[in-house]
Amino acid sequence: MAAIITEKFRLHNADQFEESFTESANNTYYFFIGKAMPFTSGTSGGSDASPPTPTDGPTEEFYAWDSMTAAKKIASTNVQRVIPRRNWANGSTFDMYKPDYSSSNTATSGAANLFDSTFYFMTADYRVYKVLDNNGGAAFSGAEPTSTTTAPFASGGYVLQYMYTLSSSQINNFLTSDFIPVSTDSTVSAAATDGAIDSLVVTAGSGYTNGTYYAAVYGDGASQGTSSGAVVRITVASNAIQSFGLTAGSDTTIHSAGSGYTFGKVNLSSGFTFSDSSLSTASAMGGSGGSIEVVIGPKGGHGSNAVKELGGHFIMLGTTLNAAEGDDVSTANDFRNLGIVKDPNSFGTTSVATDATVRLTYALKLTSVSGTFDGDEKISQASTGAIGRVVEWDSSNSILYYSQERFGDYGANGTNGGYVAFSGANEVTGATSGATGTPDAAADSAVTLAGGNTLTFSDGYANPELAADSGDIIYIENRKPISRSSDQIEDIKVIVEF
Repeated sequence: MAAIITEKFRLHNADQFEESFTESANNTYYFFIGKAMPFTSGTSGGSDASPPTPTDGPTEEFYAWDSMTAAKKIASTNVQRVIPRRNWANGSTFDMYKPDYSSSNTATSGAANLFDSTFYFMTADYRVYKVLDNNGGAAFSGAEPTSTTTAPFASGGYVLQYMYTLSSSQINNFLTSDFIPVSTDSTVSAAATDGAIDSLVVTAGSGYTNGTYYAAVYGDGASQGTSSGAVVRITVASNAIQSFGLTAGSDTTIHSAGSGYTFGKVNLSSGFTFSDSSLSTASAMGGSGGSIEVVIGPKGGHGSNAVKELGGHFIMLGTTLNAAEGDDVSTANDFRNLGIVKDPNSFGTTSVATDATVRLTYALKLTSVSGTFDGDEKISQASTGAIGRVVEWDSSNSILYYSQERFGDYGANGTNGGYVAFSGANEVTGATSGATGTPDAAADSAVTLAGGNTLTFSDGYANPELAADSGDIIYIENRKPISRSSDQIEDIKVIVEF
């Protein structure tokens, strides 16, 4: 059975995802980071030099929750539709907009469908243009286009349609080396005409009588086949039909764009060509082998909806981790894992979390401390059999932040493979540092942290701020270690392609 997933379906899914951030019954999304411990072949697989590829399934999700250290809510202002970046450069060859590319009818670049082709570009001034005609696959030759006219115009041997200009916010927050933010210019959209004929593909033929001719565009447009519909101005020179352009007298041009066309045909036979634009005086062209193919634009016309027209089925989600983010994001350890979780619950509840940032490590308020705990080292409670790994040691407040991964000597007992939570006023020991401390059973109050936030303990223990395994993890990425520091900002961007 021959079938396809259409571009409209991709756009629909992208629309729904984007709307889920702002609709009345909206979803809540968090960026999370995790995996302070190294990748090893004996635990998670891979290595820090060659991180493992995540798998799609419950096991990977459970493990992601084990190793999460912090998360930050994704605001709707951090969501942007984007398209693949294509930069203008003089001498570059771009494809033209043509909706019928296929494996047997490829673009100049060889692309077999419109949205894989290079039919648009961005200039150095962040203006985006659609290529309506590429001069038979020739290279762009001329100065960088700057026009913001709403009508098609000629530049560099091409016919272009101005689409929009990136805003300063889009440039600063969403422009990358691979993607361009996409949005619709309201002025361009208002000027667009649904079903207008804005470009042609000309086959020159031979033996035609030199001169200027006019022909109606037949099809299904308003007043099709008459002078009140779309009309093409045909230039014949050297006994051949000249290529499409916008130079009257030199090119074959659009005399009247018409409207409402979903298909069109130009008949060059005797009785269908005229010497005047009112199509009142027949004038035969003669010749043979030539043709004029009508290129049908997108629904609404060129520029009516740049997101749809340029293939905006990509969504960029971005955030920044600014130092400790109010004490929730450790700057004392690195991370190797990031992802997105939808609608997680606050710890101990069935309510979706609302906090802007959340800490996802366990914490111990210790007393009778001896020594200094090392990051990543194994900690244990001999009396309970509990095992974990140090994420951060806050010596000023005697707070030990730790995680418990599902591997031996990381969270599971190395002897029997069982998981045991730290509990009670039982001494905790660092395996490499030899540091010790006892959970403070009298610590039942809030501790003010360095960034001004408070952390509340119960008998010396504090849980993560999100309920493990709640919500849905919709994106996971493993990376080489990313180190953090107290004066550092990480700019995280994730591209979702539908």
